[in-house]
Amino acid sequence: MALIFDIKRYAINDGPGIRTTLFLKGCPLHCVWCHNPESWKPQAEKLYKASKCIGCQSCVDVCPQQALQLTPDGIRPTGNRCVMCGRCAEECPTTALEICGREWSMEMLMNEIEKERDIMEQSGGGVTLCGGEPLMHPDYTLQLLRELGRRGFHRTVDTTLYAQPDMVDAVAEECELMLVDLKLIDSDKHRLYTGVGNKLILSNIRRIDKAGKDFLVRIPLIDGVNADDNNITASAQFVASLGQAQRLTVHLLPYHDVGKDKHRRMLPPTAYNPQGYRMEVPSEELQQHCKTILEHHGLHVVIGG
Repeated sequence: MALIFDIKRYAINDGPGIRTTLFLKGCPLHCVWCHNPESWKPQAEKLYKASKCIGCQSCVDVCPQQALQLTPDGIRPTGNRCVMCGRCAEECPTTALEICGREWSMEMLMNEIEKERDIMEQSGGGVTLCGGEPLMHPDYTLQLLRELGRRGFHRTVDTTLYAQPDMVDAVAEECELMLVDLKLIDSDKHRLYTGVGNKLILSNIRRIDKAGKDFLVRIPLIDGVNADDNNITASAQFVASLGQAQRLTVHLLPYHDVGKDKHRRMLPPTAYNPQGYRMEVPSEELQQHCKTILEHHGLHVVIGG
């Protein structure tokens, strides 16, 4: 069973209307700019917010494995003793410690989703599966989508499309919309910044396009990584070559560094952009310039979610 590490209610940027977004743990891509690094591993992990910690050592005292210690830098692990029992998070009086990722039975998960049914239906919204990468968990994702479909919810899947074609086909049949990132066109650069090449991703985009499935293309726009004329022009040419190009919407999503704080919250902390790549928020002028390039290829472009 896949682990869910967050449930976001009243989401307005994850598909049409007001939505409930489910974040599944595990992703085959490790994008340098990722704002959900806690989603990379499929296993449960501990998160620690030092600003909430009062140094009471409740977590240290309750741990049956003696896996935690209080240091001048706050709570830190002791070796690799943790068995992820969750006792430390349960005991923490300020929620400075939390376990990221938990199993949900289908019944419990549907009960949570049903709480927001009225507002989702009134707004033309639904449920979005996000991550991480939902396609890393084919059996669970399909089971979840089918149950949502049986209950009449609009289903959106936010995916990298880095998955085997048969899995892409199966998921596309069980949802009404797919949100697909187009990060970089050059496969070597894609591998440099995400850890994987993009040939499978581009092939799968063409696959769902040919099958007539509804999808949106989203470009995370990062000055220093992919906001140059060569990449934006190549991206425009690729999208314009798709059969659905005339009715597709391309969303430019300006970079932000919210992932930096999340890396600090990992226990132990991990490094954000350890290679020191240049990654900057694109200026409004650059955003408009990239939008213009895409529009010159006949594409409908929106800046933001």
